[in-house]
Amino acid sequence: MTQIAIDANFDSGNIEVLTIDGTKARLALRKDNLSEFAQWFHFRVTCAAGEDLELKITGLNSSAYTAGWPGYDACVSEDREYWTRATSSFDKSEENGTLTFRYTPASNVAWFAYFAPYSMERHHDVVAEAAANEGVELLRLGTTLDGQPLDCLALGNGDTQVWLYARQHPGETQAEWWMEGALECLTDPADPVARALRSRCRFHIVPNCNPDGSRRGHLRTNAAGVNLNREWESPTPENSPEVLAIRNHMDVTGVDFAIDVHADEAIPAVFLAGFEGIPGWTDALGASFDRYQQILDRRTPDFQTKLGYPKARAGQANLSMSTNQLAERFGCTAMTLEMPYKDLADAPEPEQGWSPERCKLLARDCLAALLEWLDNKG
Repeated sequence: MTQIAIDANFDSGNIEVLTIDGTKARLALRKDNLSEFAQWFHFRVTCAAGEDLELKITGLNSSAYTAGWPGYDACVSEDREYWTRATSSFDKSEENGTLTFRYTPASNVAWFAYFAPYSMERHHDVVAEAAANEGVELLRLGTTLDGQPLDCLALGNGDTQVWLYARQHPGETQAEWWMEGALECLTDPADPVARALRSRCRFHIVPNCNPDGSRRGHLRTNAAGVNLNREWESPTPENSPEVLAIRNHMDVTGVDFAIDVHADEAIPAVFLAGFEGIPGWTDALGASFDRYQQILDRRTPDFQTKLGYPKARAGQANLSMSTNQLAERFGCTAMTLEMPYKDLADAPEPEQGWSPERCKLLARDCLAALLEWLDNKG
């Protein structure tokens, strides 16, 4: 039996090694910088091919979203391209909550993560590829606290101002996989949905709102330990320059339709959250959101409306959250798209669960639903 080695000192890496005994390891999550949030993990195991690994992440009763662990299987890859699932179990009573996962690699290295990682290098590759297309403009909206650029891609010639932005919470990598799918669709000259949308809309796309948290291996915050999706009412250069730069540019362009792309730890479904409870709520604005939701529900079985978040009561919306702030600020149709870490309860896929591939396919369905929504806007 060989002794395994575990590493996480790389882009989006996160784990603390407590003990290693042969092919077994006890691990713990590292908290976001200057924050109590912890849930994301991403690490590499070097091992002997064909030996059974047993990995335990302990202390999860103190993690950010404890309801995320029951029924969850860890993601694993041996080539960092195709991500599958490792059989996992959660025991609330073991070492303050322990997720145990077992895996037998065919090679001598395996990567494990909370969801398939999306590196900053891949981000730059996708941005560069999109920006090379005719009619696509790359805007540098600003600089993060760690000195990284905040990228926005603009395309389309229409009058409807559409904003798509993702990964305010960096551990929600599903969101940037969705963005990759959206960009592939919108920059495809042969795609009929893309052609129609580019003629009717001006798109403003921020694939990653939180580069610092992404690179640091955070779950939910930026370099200053700030949750960006609680900064939209009063962003500051010191705490949330990312939100300040994005919102300032939104004030220049205006916003008619917006999707903020996220992921949810506990709910095994894809769903939308709206802006109920904003001071400027009107039945017509609410009906506009409902109509988009109904179109998407009809277009793809990967979306549903039964599971989701509670709705805010009249006048009780949190305006520091982007969807509420945009709907109130611009009187626009805004929404938060949530994807799961777990498999879909209604449409399980045992080998991969919810996956990067399904994130990208969902993006095109969301764009096709937008086109239909525009056609029936009335």
